[in-house]
Amino acid sequence: MKKTLMLIVAFGAGVSALPNAQATPQEDLQRFQSFYAQRFPNVPKDDFANGVYAIDPVGRANWEAIEEFPPYETAISEGENLWNTPFANGKTYKDCFPDGPAITGKYPHWSKERGMVITLPWSINECRQANGEKPLDLKHGPLASLLAYMAFESRGQITNVQIPTDDPRALEAYEKGKQFYFGKRGQLNFSCANCHIQNPGNMLRSEMLSPALGHTTHWPVYRSKWGQMATLHRRFIGCNEQVRAKAFEPEGEEYRNLEYFLTYMSNGQPLNGPGARK
Repeated sequence: MKKTLMLIVAFGAGVSALPNAQATPQEDLQRFQSFYAQRFPNVPKDDFANGVYAIDPVGRANWEAIEEFPPYETAISEGENLWNTPFANGKTYKDCFPDGPAITGKYPHWSKERGMVITLPWSINECRQANGEKPLDLKHGPLASLLAYMAFESRGQITNVQIPTDDPRALEAYEKGKQFYFGKRGQLNFSCANCHIQNPGNMLRSEMLSPALGHTTHWPVYRSKWGQMATLHRRFIGCNEQVRAKAFEPEGEEYRNLEYFLTYMSNGQPLNGPGARK
């Protein structure tokens, strides 16, 4: 039986949680995107791919200035070099990904054969191990550079995650990701939705909270506070730690399912990674 969870919807100026809301992924998607269209009626739909800068004009001006000389350019070059450098056995990433580097839009996806959500970092490390190479760190470093290059080559692709209807395990993975997103955790008892559905546009200390719509479009990201490129799952870890919850392992089932749900919620958004954030 399909599991239930809390969905946050707007009623006038307030926000209410509806427990036990039975909805298909398609219904979730329509409700999710309609919420942001109503919350930010002056933001063009595709602009949500720019994260908080879709709703923060002051931050956007600073960001656009930074984008003239983006801090992720070095990572793109490093990633391209990694893509073209042969492994010890003479093969390259092209042997694992014959369609070339512009494949970010194909991930994450459900693998019926393996019964799991497959992400691009997961596939990259599997490629390396299949060719006798050590896996890369899943939070930053060379993997983030490789992802930056692949994201850059994939710019303009449209997010289009599918939930196969012929495999109930795919829906279960989606539901687990959804439950994670709306579930409260940590000493602060916060959910992802508390910040990014209930409070986008509001300030948390010195930072404006971003809408959840478009959250997956611009990764990997160079964050000024990190001083480096890092992956989406690195950000998931940071969010969990900020609410004083124990973080999960990057590319573990919990975060892969979360990525599956959250990327599906951004279906229709253009990919514009890698990104730069403060």
